[in-house]
Amino acid sequence: MPWSLHNVTRQSGRIAIVTGANAGLGFETALALAEKDCTVVLACRSLPNAEAARARILVQYPVCTVECLALDLCDLKSVHSFATQYLKRHTTLDLLINNAGIMMPPFSLSKDGFESQLAANYLGHFALTGLLLPLLNKTPGSRVVSLSSLAHKWSGIRFDDLNFQQGYSKRLAYGQSKLACLMFAYELQRRMQKTGQATLSVAAHPGVSATSLFRHMPAVVGILNPLTALVFQSAAGGALPTLYAALGEDIAGGDYCGPQAFGEMRGDPVKVGSNRRSRNPDDAARLWDVSEKLTGVRYLDS
Repeated sequence: MPWSLHNVTRQSGRIAIVTGANAGLGFETALALAEKDCTVVLACRSLPNAEAARARILVQYPVCTVECLALDLCDLKSVHSFATQYLKRHTTLDLLINNAGIMMPPFSLSKDGFESQLAANYLGHFALTGLLLPLLNKTPGSRVVSLSSLAHKWSGIRFDDLNFQQGYSKRLAYGQSKLACLMFAYELQRRMQKTGQATLSVAAHPGVSATSLFRHMPAVVGILNPLTALVFQSAAGGALPTLYAALGEDIAGGDYCGPQAFGEMRGDPVKVGSNRRSRNPDDAARLWDVSEKLTGVRYLDS
């Protein structure tokens, strides 16, 4: 029998951070958690957009608790500021859902000099997780959910040119960032097991979902538009693997969740596999070391 959100018990007293929660997968994830009585922190680059999302959630669930905090994952100062504010307000953290991301934009560098997709999708979340991990480890039953993609198969990690400054391919850069997210999820779990931490690190991907991620690919969306209902999941459907990873009772550290059908493009959420490259522990350890150096956030050193 497939996993269903309807069978999840109430989450009263638990708190979740969802990055990029103002739209798309992040909004649907936050909405579902609010439905289950979880306190939800909408971590968004734009506070006005976060407040608008909060208002939409409260229309459906007026008694739930939803907070908004500014978080720009392309700016490490903002990541530190977010973590500081959260730690001042809260003494527990049950779920950190590293959802926010951008997909195949024109080339640009973040404020810290990183290729924008690597910064927004991976490095900002790497730093955020490290800053919040002590609180996660103090909270029984906590989990970190990292969002990857079918695109993790598109590229390896270009250790000699992480920022694609020797020739930009938005497709390969996106694939690299999503591979990095998946490798991070696996390596985080390995390191927490080695240090005796109970927090689970898991990963998820949404299949192919109709969200604003495709705003940089209007031509592709135009071609697919007549077939969207057949090919793409809704954002709510795409959020289900994330919710399964976050709330499923049978989830173990290191699990990866995605849709069941049509080559993992859509369908009920299940545990899925990933390619050999994503599971290479030597490359994952190297990526971790590089990430610590780039972000200045160091944790769970082996």
